[in-house]
Amino acid sequence: MEIVHTVEWMKQVSRQARDQGRVIGFVPTMGALHAGHLSLVEKARRETSPVIVSIFVNPKQFGPGEDYEKYPRAQDADARMLEEMGVDVLFAPSAEEMYPPGFRTAVSVEGLGDRLEGRVRPGHFRGVATVVLKLLEIVTPRLAYFGRKDAQQARMLGQMAADLELDAEIVVCPIVREPDGLAMSSRNAYLSVEERRAATVLFRALDRARAAIAAGERDAPKLIAAMRGVLATEPLASPDYVEIVAEDSFEPAAHLRGRCLALLAVRLGQTRLIDNLLMEASGSEVRCTL
Repeated sequence: MEIVHTVEWMKQVSRQARDQGRVIGFVPTMGALHAGHLSLVEKARRETSPVIVSIFVNPKQFGPGEDYEKYPRAQDADARMLEEMGVDVLFAPSAEEMYPPGFRTAVSVEGLGDRLEGRVRPGHFRGVATVVLKLLEIVTPRLAYFGRKDAQQARMLGQMAADLELDAEIVVCPIVREPDGLAMSSRNAYLSVEERRAATVLFRALDRARAAIAAGERDAPKLIAAMRGVLATEPLASPDYVEIVAEDSFEPAAHLRGRCLALLAVRLGQTRLIDNLLMEASGSEVRCTL
């Protein structure tokens, strides 16, 4: 596996692959890799070659007082893992390489990046969109892989790619969960033993909504109330939001129609976790995917 630290060399490596007619697959990450990331790598390996993975803890998506400095970093262990998986290139630039002196540009996706996560974390999605667009321009993949756990991010990036007519296709992949249902996240490492036990309340709340849907409930406010009821049983859990939205617009949904998402953001101590349930309504049937 080749490890690349500079933008110019990464461009040269990608240019050579394209000149050879190869289909580049790209998995952007902030490192501290877990099985969720590796599932993206596995899918990329099945569908593309070469596979390029980036590790870059992006300072522009962290707000004041957030966890940029303490965000888990394990680049040596991550590199070994990626090499064992057959990744071709690891792109690991510094912040100075990505944002050299004089950098002034920011990317915003209006209407999708300013609600829910965008409301709670002002500027977060502007930082995400900016770094992802820059990475896509540097790596020039045909397919770029993201997890559905960050559903709002994935929707926003898909819109950005469509609006700017990027060559890269945004591929959204299933959530990978622990045996007890907790969605895998690098931030799970922050949880104390007691908080880790309590964190299953996110999955249990979404599962309660799924059970209510299976019993015939289609009213979004009632489903939200059911999820809040589960969250209220866990003293360590403090919800930031519990919402049901239309997947395309991220506008609040009053009733389940088409593709909708139930979205949770919950604080456990100093750690903030998100999760979601995808609901696809067709006629009287609703298929739920956790």
